[in-house]
Amino acid sequence: MPKICLFAVGERRWLTVLAVLASLLGVAGAARADHPREVRMGVYANEPKIFLSGGQQPSGIFGELALEMARQHNWTLVPVPCEWKACLAGLQDGSIDLMPDVAFTPERANLFDFHATPALLSWSQIYARPDTPIRSALDLKDRRIAVLQGSVQQEYLRNLMAGFGVQAELVPAENLQEAFNLASRGEVDAAVANRFFGDLQAPRFKLVSTPVLFQPSQLFFATGKGKNADLIAAIESSLKTWQAQPDSHYFQVLKHWMEAPPRLLVPTLIWWALGGLGGVLVLALGAWWFLRREVAEKTRSLRASEDRLNTILDSVDAYIYIKDTALRYQYANRKVCELFGAQPEQVVGQTDARYFDDHTVAKLRINDLRVVEHGERVEEEETNRNALGGPEHTYLSVKLPLHRPDGSIYALCGISTDISKQKQTERAIHQLAFYDPLTQLPNRRLLMERLQQALAAQQRNQACGALMFIDVDNFKDLNDTLGHSIGDLLLGEIAARLSACTRAQDTLARQGGDEFVAMVQGLGPTLNDAVVHTQHLAEKILRKLSEPYLLDGHGYQTSVSIGIAMFGGPDSDQDELLKQADLAMYQAKADGRNTVRFFNPQMQAQVTARTALETDLHRALEARQFLLYYQTQVDQQGQTVGVEALVRWQHPVRGLVSPAEFIPVAESSGLILALGHWILETACTQLVRWAAHENTAGLSIAVNLSARQFRQSDFVAQVQSVLQTTGANPQRLELELTESQLIDDLGGVVQKMDALKALGVRIALDDFGTGYSSLNVLKRLPLDQLKIDQSFVHDLLLDHSSASIVRAIVTLGDSLQLQVIAEGVETTEQRDALVALGCTYFQGYLFGRPAPMQ
Repeated sequence: MPKICLFAVGERRWLTVLAVLASLLGVAGAARADHPREVRMGVYANEPKIFLSGGQQPSGIFGELALEMARQHNWTLVPVPCEWKACLAGLQDGSIDLMPDVAFTPERANLFDFHATPALLSWSQIYARPDTPIRSALDLKDRRIAVLQGSVQQEYLRNLMAGFGVQAELVPAENLQEAFNLASRGEVDAAVANRFFGDLQAPRFKLVSTPVLFQPSQLFFATGKGKNADLIAAIESSLKTWQAQPDSHYFQVLKHWMEAPPRLLVPTLIWWALGGLGGVLVLALGAWWFLRREVAEKTRSLRASEDRLNTILDSVDAYIYIKDTALRYQYANRKVCELFGAQPEQVVGQTDARYFDDHTVAKLRINDLRVVEHGERVEEEETNRNALGGPEHTYLSVKLPLHRPDGSIYALCGISTDISKQKQTERAIHQLAFYDPLTQLPNRRLLMERLQQALAAQQRNQACGALMFIDVDNFKDLNDTLGHSIGDLLLGEIAARLSACTRAQDTLARQGGDEFVAMVQGLGPTLNDAVVHTQHLAEKILRKLSEPYLLDGHGYQTSVSIGIAMFGGPDSDQDELLKQADLAMYQAKADGRNTVRFFNPQMQAQVTARTALETDLHRALEARQFLLYYQTQVDQQGQTVGVEALVRWQHPVRGLVSPAEFIPVAESSGLILALGHWILETACTQLVRWAAHENTAGLSIAVNLSARQFRQSDFVAQVQSVLQTTGANPQRLELELTESQLIDDLGGVVQKMDALKALGVRIALDDFGTGYSSLNVLKRLPLDQLKIDQSFVHDLLLDHSSASIVRAIVTLGDSLQLQVIAEGVETTEQRDALVALGCTYFQGYLFGRPAPMQ
């Protein structure tokens, strides 16, 4: 075993310890300084790993990681543009504090400090023009290869070719772009680059990747030797934390720059490339080992060649070994010996049973026998566990037979690369891209993929399915009262209960917020049977989710509303299914919640009509198609004291449209804000007109406010602006609120009402008696008037309880010094009964229907 390798490993461990100690001692004081720490970071052009963006900020994988670390550790990151060799020189002389994208070597460990956790894993590859045939390292003979000056690849490639007796000219380049330019123009035959830069830039230079790969490497941030131990400690802390969290900034950066992970851990090209490299190494290893067996005396030149080859094989960051036909080790390089914790002479003659558990040994034996008994070339991912039961590691292994001159097989040569980190990264990126981090359920993206696959499969097997939208009822109330952390606990519990209700072949996803989606497949060939099965499943879900929850010591009970769209015909469409299930869910909400609704065509017709009505509402606001009708309000003597403003829509085709039809659409679409402002402005303009005439100057106008309108943060300012613009007397303007508008944020409501009262505006509580107001709430509200709901007036002469409620409201108004007015008075008998109960103000058809101003 080369001593320098052991020394390098030990030195890196000591560097990590020293860095941690430094961060715990005085170095930590720098982070507590009042001003940020300035960190000069070298930046060279090696996209997508590191480069300067248009704004002269570090970008790429290392750039974004460095910027996030700077934010977390209070650094001011100062980019220092430089070529690679100059960057390393600056790092050594101290003009640069930090350098990204540095591959660890024992030689560099003498010049720079490294953290322990690799920031990135990479390898080197040769790129050439399509007309330059390079299939293995032997094809490099007599060629000119451009390589980054001062890079690890330059020295490594020189040693590798010398070991195989291949003569080639290495042409130094200042940067990777220059190397690719030389290859593209034909001034060199090929260029060397890391796989990140090469795969990204090769098409732009009209180059292609070759199967020649070498030197798998771990990439780090580096600092000058003994100069910035605090930076090393901070970087190590960030990387270790990030890499343990699948949804961390680290994996988001990898996902951004590497996009979707490859379906195989390593691209198909790497299989061929490792095979090509393996072929070359096998040829050399086979010749070397066979000569050792067959030749009794070795010449001095052969010993020199063997030493040189040993040096090369021991410097490769891969596990290289030879086994005989009895599967006993005949050769093991440095990496294999380190893995087994043994010296080379101790490994020779042993089998896998000494180093791996029984399950691993059995799998390895199957692959090895394919090579030594059948002469196959085996390329497999192998997951191994050592004999002590340690953690599993995954290797990409290429195994080839070694032949005697007569064609018989005498051994196998294997080259294995540890790809556990890459597998972990792939899984983390996949989890981040396709799963919800809170519930671990598939997210909307994965749901869409599976729904598309299900619809395609349904076309073939004619089996019906269902899409279920499941929305938690009143979830906002839980968040507002107990906090979002408790809300998250509830969502996690609901996800677990839903998983228990569905089958393994079904897809359960969290679409976002408090909404879940279940896609149920294989419900049989007939739609009727599928509907029955789905109904039973939905009822099971309703029962399961309505059971009590215990959330961090808080007891809680909730329900869900479920909308279902069935699929099973030839015309099933993904987007339409989603819309249909969504509409059915909202119908379940409208029908009282905690229920199930299936989508039907009538529901679609209602939605289509509603959409058309919303479009017409937009046009109506622009074309001023709305009118204000006014309904008279009178006192006990029948004298008009004011009016209530009621909006009407004069549609150019449909005629007069009922408010009951268009007001809910205006509310849900947000158009109520613009419409409400127009109503307020028009009513105030009418007050100004009346003020000019003695017989109408004393009249007031009551304007209804929508909940959405009243909740606007600048609503009081809007009212003030309208009053100032029109010149209306605020004491003649009355704003009507409903009891439902008082439920949320009572303190904010009172504050806003006080501000309106300060303007001189009167405030009435509409439809009183139908809501949730308590006496405690009423006494806090700065009201001027209570309006008795027309439902009590309608039943006044028929129902004793209605009369009692009216008497109570009148008495309450008197005690709070509020004016009381009854709505919906249609007959003289009703008016007389109200007078007898103490009510002195009235509104209804008895005194006049709503009509436009003449």
